[in-house]
Amino acid sequence: MSIITISRGSYFHGKSIAEKLAGKLGYSCLSRDQIVENLDTFHLPEIKLIRGLNDAFSVLDRFPHGTKRFKVAIRAALLQHFLSGNLVYHGLVGHHFVTNIGHVLKVRIIADIEKRVMDEMARENISEERARFVLKTDDEERRKWGMYLYGIDIVDPENYNLVIRVGHVSEDEAVDIIVNAAGLQSFRETDESKAVLADSAMHALVSWKLFDFPYAAVTAENGQVGISLKVPERQQSIIHDRIAQMLADIEGLKELIIQFDPYF
Repeated sequence: MSIITISRGSYFHGKSIAEKLAGKLGYSCLSRDQIVENLDTFHLPEIKLIRGLNDAFSVLDRFPHGTKRFKVAIRAALLQHFLSGNLVYHGLVGHHFVTNIGHVLKVRIIADIEKRVMDEMARENISEERARFVLKTDDEERRKWGMYLYGIDIVDPENYNLVIRVGHVSEDEAVDIIVNAAGLQSFRETDESKAVLADSAMHALVSWKLFDFPYAAVTAENGQVGISLKVPERQQSIIHDRIAQMLADIEGLKELIIQFDPYF
């Protein structure tokens, strides 16, 4: 059950290739926009205000711990979707959450600048000069977004297994290249890679549910979750029961160990 992430250096081609790829493989297709739109299940309706990266920084800063809340919620939501496998995800920095997962093929789609300009002109009915400005601004904002939130350069090829430039290579040919790569032994799911993903997803979900305990340290391995935090002795029993209740509905949580460190 492979997973393919597509980072879109060209929004139009990245989305189109992801959808064609999912159709050819019989996989589900998921976008960053769909993740964001459903974050109200994590009680984050304010994040829906972000429709473009240009305003994202200021929107997040309007809310207490907005940037951290966004990062924790996105990670938890995305990894829960990845657990089901057979998925093509397209969106910014999706690959960053699964750098250590062997059965995830991380792809970046870029396009020749002249082709991008022509596509933008036709799509938005704007001049060549305006199209170049819009694309340059968009590229800069997307790169700043990756650096701002995660400290990664989204254009660095070392972040991906495969970089494809659409231009001389068509979208359909790009899809064929990715299908062939996804079928390689290197990207097949193993018991080990499946366990690593499950642990990462568990850690992400617990971290989100415990967001109101910002200093709690979380570990997750094979269904066992460990939590350590500093709490005054007289409150330890209450906090223990509260945390246990908050995590009671997590599927796959086999054992919960809560440790309280000395509070000074």
